[in-house]
Amino acid sequence: MSDIKKRFDRILSIYIHLQTKRLVTSSELANKFNVSVRTIYRDVQSLLQAGIPIYGEAGTGYSMMPEFRLPAIPFTREEALSFVAAEKLVSQYTDKQLAHNFATAISKMKALLRYSEKQHLEEAHTQLLVQGMENVFNQEVPDGLSVLIESIVSKRCVHIRYQKPANGSPDERIIEPVGVFIEGRFWYVMAYCQLRQDYRQFRLDRIHYIRLTTDSFTKAHQELAFYLAKKNQAPKIAVIIHVDHAIARYLNWDRVNYGFTHEVVLEDAIEMHFLTDNLDGYFARWFLMFADQARIVEPASLRDRIGELIADSLQKWRESTP
Repeated sequence: MSDIKKRFDRILSIYIHLQTKRLVTSSELANKFNVSVRTIYRDVQSLLQAGIPIYGEAGTGYSMMPEFRLPAIPFTREEALSFVAAEKLVSQYTDKQLAHNFATAISKMKALLRYSEKQHLEEAHTQLLVQGMENVFNQEVPDGLSVLIESIVSKRCVHIRYQKPANGSPDERIIEPVGVFIEGRFWYVMAYCQLRQDYRQFRLDRIHYIRLTTDSFTKAHQELAFYLAKKNQAPKIAVIIHVDHAIARYLNWDRVNYGFTHEVVLEDAIEMHFLTDNLDGYFARWFLMFADQARIVEPASLRDRIGELIADSLQKWRESTP
């Protein structure tokens, strides 16, 4: 009986999912519901036999008649409560314009809820707190994410002023955005830079000005995943450090941002392995936070860089001490 209910729930979910996209492939549905493609074929056939107007065939994709729309389905209590978390997360981790747009959309969805569900949301709203990261976005550009998303959809170029750390003033760039993503604690846009004639990633908090132009993209671009995979294939430096047992557990949540791959438990330390493409900058400065309880095994260049940073800091400290 449970298998029948499980199949019914899956078929209903496929029915709903088909109305969320213009075209849905059988492999996409199989991955989403963790079943075989053959099972998806049977489920779609069941929908067709029930009179649901689905077009398409195996190997291409499925879509619904444009005129066919699913009547409003009540949200479950758990689904309704998820609105609270979603709204608070978006308000903290996206820019002001996108957060405003999302809040407006959520308000429309809340209007469909039953009275009891609205009460539950009000109670949960005051009990859930999300404290966002500061300076994730440049306050001069409150609509950066919205402009980039519109650019990707409309395939129109974007004019930005971008502040590189080593430059005194922002550079003027015309970019063709491919996708936006979070890496570590920052938002980035992967884009084709017309100035460099190559693909680059730009950190959103370093964008001082952004404007959607009327110019179309100069070329067709691959999906974001293609460029991220290519970026991850770039040569990296292997790093091995030994961290005292007493401090090692405190690094578990942060180390992934610095290229952590795996660890080996030794008698007197935890041996951590990393692959990084920014040894002198981010990794070396991160290591300094716990350097008194860790040792560098390799490479020697990291030890040299740490020594330089410590010497420079000590010199500045001496100069500032009365």
